[in-house]
Amino acid sequence: MASAMANIEALKSVAESLKTRMNKTVEDFRTHLASIRTGRASVHMLDGVRVEQYGSEVPLSQVGTLKAPEAQLLTVEPWDKSLLGPIEKAIRGSNQGFNPMNDGKIIRVPIPPMTEERRKDVVKQLAGTLEEHKTSIRNIRRDGNDQVKKAAKDKLISADDEKKANEEIQALTDAEIKRIDEHFKTKEKEIMTL
Repeated sequence: MASAMANIEALKSVAESLKTRMNKTVEDFRTHLASIRTGRASVHMLDGVRVEQYGSEVPLSQVGTLKAPEAQLLTVEPWDKSLLGPIEKAIRGSNQGFNPMNDGKIIRVPIPPMTEERRKDVVKQLAGTLEEHKTSIRNIRRDGNDQVKKAAKDKLISADDEKKANEEIQALTDAEIKRIDEHFKTKEKEIMTL
């Protein structure tokens, strides 16, 4: 869609800023979705796990190789075998209901099937996160509208330009909200499918 705002010097940076910020919000939501448990193994399920290494906490992906060799199994092969214990402890403490097993070389993380009730809880939590991200997008829209209003007040743009810019901001907002809704629906279907 051609941007009317991009052709107006006073609004060029506003248009770019809004698109960037809204896109970041959508990407943040997508990243969050990737870490949600669905009953199928995905290395992204362990994205939030942090491991104690030499006195500081680092993401699990920085201390070993993560794989999903089967639909119901994850494996973690630490680069430093002395981290087997701390990795196992970190996975167990991630509040995802995982029970890792360590054979001295590799950690196996069986993914238990999710109960119907657990699936519904996960979808409910996701719906809350979806609303937070939608609110974020709406707040970005409000910031954009405020900047357009200020530009009109300062006589940098005409009333027609202000109207077009506000319509464009609304269209962008609607498109981004539709995008995260689609991501949500796809993930919801994935979670609820046995």
